[in-house]
This record gives sequence, C-alpha cells and structure tokens, in this order.
Amino acid sequence: MSRRDTALRFFNEQKDITDTRVKSGIELYRKGNATITVKDKNGNVVKGAKVKATLKNHEFRFGANVFMLDEFECEEKNKAYREDFANLFNLATIPFYWSDLEPEQGKPRYAVDSPKIYRRPATDLCVNYCLEKGIEPKCHCLNYDNFTPDWAKCVDIQTHKKMLTERFRSLSERYADIIPTWEVTNETLQGFNAPRTKFYFKDDFVEWSFREADKYFPNNRLIINDYYIFDWCQFMNDRSAYYMQIKDLLSRGISHLDSIGMQYHSFFPLIEEEKFAYTRYNPEHLYNVFDRYATFGKKLQITEMTIPAYSGNAEDEDIQAELLCNFYKVCFSHPAMEAIIYWNLVDGYAAFAPQGDMTAGENKYHGGLMRFDMTKKPAYYALHDLIHKEWHTEAETGTDDGGVASFRGFYGDYEIKVIADGKEYTCAIDHNSNTNNQYTVTIG
Repeated sequence: MSRRDTALRFFNEQKDITDTRVKSGIELYRKGNATITVKDKNGNVVKGAKVKATLKNHEFRFGANVFMLDEFECEEKNKAYREDFANLFNLATIPFYWSDLEPEQGKPRYAVDSPKIYRRPATDLCVNYCLEKGIEPKCHCLNYDNFTPDWAKCVDIQTHKKMLTERFRSLSERYADIIPTWEVTNETLQGFNAPRTKFYFKDDFVEWSFREADKYFPNNRLIINDYYIFDWCQFMNDRSAYYMQIKDLLSRGISHLDSIGMQYHSFFPLIEEEKFAYTRYNPEHLYNVFDRYATFGKKLQITEMTIPAYSGNAEDEDIQAELLCNFYKVCFSHPAMEAIIYWNLVDGYAAFAPQGDMTAGENKYHGGLMRFDMTKKPAYYALHDLIHKEWHTEAETGTDDGGVASFRGFYGDYEIKVIADGKEYTCAIDHNSNTNNQYTVTIG
C-alpha cells in the first residue's frame, strides 16, 4: 500500500458521506441570506439599481502563529513572511509566554524595540502588524505553567497568585480593547517532564485562572486549550480527561468560558502513519470528537495544528496538501467550529531545533506551508484556494420595485457597490451569523 493510500484511506473510503455532510454543513452554518434596501437621501426606495456584494473577510477565523514576525535572518524573508501571512490568514496567534514576555520581573517586553528573543517577537510589534493588515490578534496564553519565568517558579502559592494577578491586570490595561480572544490555560493535562510550580498541582489552578481572567477580561472571549484530544487513548467520549476537566470547570460555576481549544499536531513518525490515520485522518472520528465537545454549548477552535509532509519531495507535499484540505473541510462544516489555526507557516524555524536543521525537533516533520527558502508548498496554494476562491462570495444582483436586493453568501465583512443613475456608491456591511442581515444603504 502506498503512502497516499495509507494516509488518505479513511477520507477515500468515506468520501460520499463526508462530501454530503461537508457540503450541507457549509451551506447551513457558513452562509446566509442578506437583503439590502437601497434608498436615496430623501428616504425613497431606489428601483433598478445594480448591487454587487464582495466578501472581504470571513467571519470564520483562519490563522497561524505569528512567532516569526521579523525574526528571519534577512529582510527579504521578513518581507515575504509579512505579505504571505496576510494574504492567507485573518487571525494571528501572538506569543504571550510569561517567561519570554517578562524574563526580568517588572520589565515586560511589550515595546517594538524590546530585546529580541527567538520566536517571541514583541507583543506591540505583533499587534501593530495585525492592525496594519486587518488581522485579528489572539493571545497565547495567560497562564501556561510550562513557561513560568524563573523569578516566579519557587515562590509560595499566594505570592504566585499575586504575580499572576498583576500579569493579568497589566495585559488587560494594555491589550483588552485590542485583542478579542485570550487563551486562559494551556496544556494542563500533560507534563512534558517540565518543572512545575507549586500552584500547578492545586485543585483550583484552572478554576482560579478563569475566575481571575473574568475580572480583567470581562468583555473578551476566553478559551481553554489542550493537546491530548483525538487519539484512542485520549478520546473516550464523556470520559475523556479533557471533557471531564471542562465539565468539572462548568460545574464549579465558571460561566465565562467561550471556546474550547483543541490542538491537532500530527507529530508521529511516518512509520506509524497507518495507525494514527485511524483517528487523525478519519472524518467519522473527527466528527464524533467535535460533536461530543459541542454538547457543552461552547464554540470550538483548532488552536494549533500541524500536518506533516515528512520530506520535501513532490508526492509527500501533495499528500500534505490533500490531508490539509480534507481536514479543513470537515472543520469548516461543523456548526460549533469557529477557527482553525495552523502552527508554523514556514519550515525550518520550529522551536527547540536549530534554524534550518530539518532533522531536529518539529522541523523533521516538514509541517510548514512554506519551505525554508520561503517558496510556497502545494498546501499553501490549496488552503488559499479554499479560503479565497472556493469559500468566497461575489454576488451581482439588483433592486426590485421595493428597492430591495438580496444575495446568499459566506458570513463575513462585505464591500457593497451600488450603481444607480450612472453613479457608483460603495459601503461596507457585516453579514454575520448572529443577525437577520437586513441592511439599508442610502445613496445620493
């Protein structure tokens, strides 16, 4: 059996039923009808006007981490990264790792000109880039115990909580009005053999973190995030560790938990791909996982994901692209899903591995959408075509005798052009899944 047959086995075997669910799910949950009433400045309806609606930005969030912003070894690569990231994504995960943001107590690395730390660009730099490009910034992460700074590791629990409170307060004052979504905790169900703080082992670690986040981010979306989600030893329906953690958290009265984050790094050796395909690349299983966690009534996010190519040869890169497209289609069609965030855009710059060494760390999986030389892989082009071509709306219509034009399209931000009496008028509307999407455009 070829690698293509092994990796794509379940997508191929379940193609007909998956295609049906994907198509119907996207039509039901990602698109909607909109009506536009065109009036003149006197309030009279305008008949026979031409109306063109063009999607400019999806309501659904497609993103990646932006950890390599201005971090490359040459300006040519930095420029390419800035452009290629923005051409594909509308969300960026920003590194708020405590140990790297505040390596010296009381001296956070917010400012653009802060001392550099690899893969940890200054938060102001990231935010400014997002605002410049119309990208939504996202925080990763408020209380991630693995990345506690040295000066906060060995203190007593009460002192640690006070330090975290000061961190939450400071971040809120600076960014709460700019960054809509904040991951509160991350990877609390695993150790990675990392040293842990005293607080981490206490029963209220996650609960306290969400209660404290609610105080300082009352108007933001709060997210829980973890890694062990999909494989058989991890997913046991309502007995899954992550599921029970969330259930316990909600039973303790934590109401301000908006989204459930799910990591999807397919970091396993190529020789084990046949075994892992049964859960990782199996649409029936993926839908089962999403359906189970959706019972909480919360939104879901694929907060971090990597699909490996394993090498730079053409066939492996083509398989990566096909797996990626299949996975994105399943996610995009699920009613609870609100975001998919790829992890490393470019090969050869992963954490815990020498730059360009494709045999070490995460680099060995060749999991980026672009190669080390910044050329785009088939996966980049395939994802771009999905987001910006297949899942794109450009509708041309016109007003009837009541001055009303209608269209059906993907939810998101639209540019509306109205042509009447030989003149063109342009405005913007937010065609979203939470309103009746009836708009009035005044011209003249």
